Amino acid sequence: MDSPSRRSTLTIALCFIVALIEGFDLQAAGTAAAGLRQSFALDPKMLGWVFSVGIIGLLPGAFFGGWVADRIGRKKILVIAVLLFGLFSLCTAFVESYSSLLLVRFLTGLGLGAALPNLIALCAEAVSERSRGTAISVMYCGVPLGGALAAVVAMFSSEHWQTTFIVGGLAPLLAVPLMILLLPESNAFRQQLERTPGARPSTRQALFGEGRARTTLALWLSYFFTLTVMYMLLNWLPSLLLEQGFSKPQAGMVQMLFNIGGALGSLLGGVLLDRCNALKVVLFVYAGLLSALAGVGLSAGIVPMAIAGFAAGLFVMAAQLVLYASAPPSYPTTVRATGVGAAVAIGRLGSVAGPLAAGQLLAAGAGTAGVLLATSPGVVIAALTIISVLVRTTPLNRPEPGTASRTSA
Repeated sequence: MDSPSRRSTLTIALCFIVALIEGFDLQAAGTAAAGLRQSFALDPKMLGWVFSVGIIGLLPGAFFGGWVADRIGRKKILVIAVLLFGLFSLCTAFVESYSSLLLVRFLTGLGLGAALPNLIALCAEAVSERSRGTAISVMYCGVPLGGALAAVVAMFSSEHWQTTFIVGGLAPLLAVPLMILLLPESNAFRQQLERTPGARPSTRQALFGEGRARTTLALWLSYFFTLTVMYMLLNWLPSLLLEQGFSKPQAGMVQMLFNIGGALGSLLGGVLLDRCNALKVVLFVYAGLLSALAGVGLSAGIVPMAIAGFAAGLFVMAAQLVLYASAPPSYPTTVRATGVGAAVAIGRLGSVAGPLAAGQLLAAGAGTAGVLLATSPGVVIAALTIISVLVRTTPLNRPEPGTASRTSA
């Protein structure tokens, strides 16, 4: 009964559920912002720190979550990460001081950060090389869907902001027993552990040894600049639209379409990477992202702006999924979660830098078009660097059907 296909399906299904919950908790603070502001008497700067401290927690969480997982197992760290962010999300609903609020949001971020590289590694190692992109895409589309669920819960509990964090805390705590009982550990990890027990490569060796320095640095650049653009749009898109003269309902509609496009893009990126020439996919996705950013900056009417907003969500999420699907094959099993975790952590630096840079540019009078124009060089750098990764890894040169693959998990 425990066939490879059943194990793969079970792994991807459970990882999707975790990604759905993670997406909910990632967006929880934003959807509950009004209630938090009122309950804790927060000014905009203090509220900004509530958002930022959670993002800051993602950085060490992603790096150390991947690093430890390469030593004791992907499943164990994922379970601990889900337990961590569930517990402290629940605590958010009951804290009584601003300092306690910042602490629980940081610890929630640690857990959320540690979960993602292990979700990626588990899905990548659960399927064959030809299906990696699709598996990661199916899993990751849970994140924007979870964010949408957070918005729905907040909408129906606007008078009780604590409800969002109670739901966001109980859901992962309920998922933990399910994961312990049903989630299989990665076969590739277990086989590698049996072949090479004992000493593990150092972090430096994992990231830069055996000729991986160029690949690691290129991945870091791609992750950084892509997530810079993504989080700039996530945080500033409504404000940019209001500055261009659109009404609040119109800005809300475009933001909704941006998220719908993101859910579709999260499926599109990995699926295209599995089925088409990888270079063409990267060029298509990043060219589409540049065009969508231009559309957001230049559109005057609500219809073209709605189309541009949808396209921006679709292509920026597709670009992120191309990155998530490209990182696992760049590292051997023994250091895969470390490599993916480090890249995700660097991407989180971009998620901090994007909103901050956009705010500085707007304060300097750059305007919407100026902000979006300033992101264009980063998008080009991200595309070129991920192309350099793909041309050095075998997934780009996929074997024809019937021939042996040159790589293995």
